[in-house]
Amino acid sequence: MNELCTEGSRLYAAALRAGGIARADAEPAPCLVDSALLHPDPDDPNLLRPVPPAIALAQRLNPLEREITERRRLANDIAGVFEPFLSLGGQSAAGGGSITVLEGGERINAALNLATAQCHTEMLTVQPSDRISEASMLRGLERDRPLIDRGVRIRTLYQHTARYSQEKLAYGAQLADGKVEYRSIDELVERLIICDETVAFIPTREDQQVALELRHPGLVRYLIKVFEFMWTRAVPLSAGAPYETAPDGITDIQHSIAKLLVEGHVDEAIARRLGMNVRTCRAHIAKLAQVLGSGSRAQLGYLIAQSGILENKLPEEGGGR
Repeated sequence: MNELCTEGSRLYAAALRAGGIARADAEPAPCLVDSALLHPDPDDPNLLRPVPPAIALAQRLNPLEREITERRRLANDIAGVFEPFLSLGGQSAAGGGSITVLEGGERINAALNLATAQCHTEMLTVQPSDRISEASMLRGLERDRPLIDRGVRIRTLYQHTARYSQEKLAYGAQLADGKVEYRSIDELVERLIICDETVAFIPTREDQQVALELRHPGLVRYLIKVFEFMWTRAVPLSAGAPYETAPDGITDIQHSIAKLLVEGHVDEAIARRLGMNVRTCRAHIAKLAQVLGSGSRAQLGYLIAQSGILENKLPEEGGGR
């Protein structure tokens, strides 16, 4: 089981805090027992004890690791079949293959697998926040683990909301290594993957089913500069949470929301750009309104502009972190 309902999450957290939970109290969420997150107390049949999160996480990741090992063996076999043709394909594509349109998830993943298999120095990735599925995590581990084993450096940019995603934290923990660095920033535009300053991948549709493979040196260099610009302004994932309240009573993420509100963006667009759901975005907007004493949405924009909070953030955002 890879997801919990809202009630299941609440009861599991309560059980962890208290060290246990009455069997009757757990009845609204039978998934907790079915997924082995709760187990009977040997001395009290009416009490359920929680399985520690670290153990539960390991139980779910171990099958993925075994599947990754098996798929890696299969990938090596397939690579051996196509290896004699790789040099021929490179020669024929040298003239007009600087930009290739990739349609469909299968073809996109095949191109990514090939590019990462040929990566020997560094891979840069930008990953706007969303929920990582088990299949996506598996594909990422399959691609990234061999890179690390070869000594390739990996740098990944997430949005700040990734700090509250157990899937992303678990993924990062699986790849924890001196060659791997993770940072987060408040706003990212779109996904980006760059291998060895040679090839870059960018999506062209929101459903991620069409992407461009870019091998034009000028375009790849430009995208690397864009990545480095964001990287210097990002915060290491191991650092303290960037949502801490500043002296003015407003968190960093609320400053980002205020900037987008003044620019005229609606709630849905702000949530999408900052990698959070609309309900969370509106909760931050309500907090902004409370701190600034706003009685309406129209007044909030005016008060943000008059308060000077955006100007106060400029020196910090302009420098590297």
